[in-house]
This record gives sequence, structure tokens and C-alpha cells, in this order.
Amino acid sequence: MRRLLVTGGAGFIGSHFVDLLLKSEKPAYSKIVILDLLTYSGLKSNIKSFNSDSRLKFIHGDIADRDVVRELIQSFEIDSIVNFAAESHVDRSISSAMPFAHTNFLGLTNLLEVFRDFCKGRFIQISTDEVYGSVSQGSWSEDRPLSPNSPYSASKAGADLMALAFARTYNIDICITRSSNNYGPRQFPEKVIPLFVTNLIDGKKVPLYGQGLNVRDWIHVTDNCRAIKLVFEHGKSGEIYNIGGGRELSNLELTKLILTEFHKPIDFIERVADRAGHDFRYSVDDQKIRKELGFSSTYSFEVGLKETITWYKENENWWRPLK
Repeated sequence: MRRLLVTGGAGFIGSHFVDLLLKSEKPAYSKIVILDLLTYSGLKSNIKSFNSDSRLKFIHGDIADRDVVRELIQSFEIDSIVNFAAESHVDRSISSAMPFAHTNFLGLTNLLEVFRDFCKGRFIQISTDEVYGSVSQGSWSEDRPLSPNSPYSASKAGADLMALAFARTYNIDICITRSSNNYGPRQFPEKVIPLFVTNLIDGKKVPLYGQGLNVRDWIHVTDNCRAIKLVFEHGKSGEIYNIGGGRELSNLELTKLILTEFHKPIDFIERVADRAGHDFRYSVDDQKIRKELGFSSTYSFEVGLKETITWYKENENWWRPLK
């Protein structure tokens, strides 16, 4: 019976991962502890629907706080950690890099040290395709040298390197996942899809960076969580696994799809100055997880987008206070 710590479990992806585990029949989890600092995007409302499950325990705290992490790991006899805790919005990292260094790098290092000293299971570091930097053609495989271009992606790249160093130095069981852009219910409304959707619900225009030609690959959060669960249960120690959605869209194409769902004309686009250091295209080669672990996506982007829009329309009480 596994006893798992999920850091950042009240955030967007982390809460979906916890929900997936609680609904899974195998393997059995006797205890899942969520550690979350509840900054602006970590919300107790994200775990409200399953917070009454007797297997679940929520702890309010910082992954960079050694005493807090050590105490809960010992108290709940945690054997494994999945680290979702992160500052993740690129625009915020451009305005101030220090919170990203604190959580994404120093916090991760603290988790690794406590894990090394007290845990005997597996550590999963949740990373991002952004650590590879931009690629004009083709897709980055897991052995591609890292080339981050924003303070956010640099902090995540540093965390990945630290995790791999711990795996090699201390011979502990660590895997890393790097996914493409996630979307779905409960995503904080500063991110592009929920920002555009909630703006359009309110009859407002949508702000599009530059010419909107930057390209991203999209994966539904449920598919990403399924992939992470596969890595946690069957991944090879010390390995990195890319997780792609298989649907590349320019930001302009994405915007037009959302406008179509709302029956809005193209003049609902408001052009804004491009982001500093804006990477042109991200694309990961995820054949490794598909061939070795049998991962496959279940959501088409069109279906996932429609369901996501419907969720935001039906859950204004969740997102409206956040805007």
C-alpha cells in the first residue's frame, strides 16, 4: 500500500492527478498527502470534491521549508513524492524571477534532500517542454541539451538537472516528465485558454501576442495525468519522459477556434505587444513513453476544448473571483 506525497496538489495539474489516483483501483494508495502553499493558483476549491476521502490529507506549507517537509514525511510514513509544486506563468517570471528560483529550484532541492534521507520509494519531478527552448522544425527528444529562454523555464531546467544529479550521486529512484501545454477545467484564468474563454463569456476581446504565429502543442490535463501515473508506476529509474498531445496550433489558430465556439468575429482579437523573449515553437518527441509504457491520448483537442469551455460556463463561481 503506497503512501504518497503530492506537492502542489491543490493546483491545476496536481489536483487532477490526485483525483485520478483516488479513482484508480490499482495500485492501492493507503494515504495521499497534499502539500501546497496555496499561493494565487493553488486553491482548496480544486480539491473540494474529493477532500472528504479518508485516504487524503491536506497540509498547508512550503516545499522549501525543511522542517515542514521532514515532519510530514515522517508523520505519515511517506515513501514516494510527485512534485507538481511550481511557479509556472512565464509573464510573472519576466516581471520577477525570484519566486521561481525559490519554489522551482530551491524548493525542489529541499524535497530531494529530505526524500534522500527518509524515503525508499520513487520521486517524480514534473517538468515542462519549455526547458528545451524553441525548435523551428522537428521535435526535441529527451536527450536534447536544455536551452531555456525565460526565467521560468530556466528555473525548471535547473530543477531537472538537480534531480538527475541526485539520482546519479545518491542512487535514488527519480523520473522526470516533460509535457506540452496543458488545458482543461480548473486552470487558473491567467493562462491563455481560460483567459480567452472567460473574457468571451463576459463579452470582452481576447489579447493576442504579436501576430499570433507562435506554435504550441496541446494536451488535455487528464491525458497528461494518465501519462504521469504510467511513469510513476512503470517508468525506468533515472529516465526522462516527454509527454505530447499531438496537436500543434499557432496562437492565432487557437484563438480562432475559441472564437468559433463563441460565434464571435475575428475583430474580437485585440493585438498586444509580443512577450519578451517569446519562444516561437515548442515540440517534443514523445515516442519513448508511447512505445515503452504504452501511453496514448484519449482526448481530441476539439472535444477537449468544447468540454473545457462548457466547464468555465458552468463554473463562474470558481473563476470569477480569481479575475
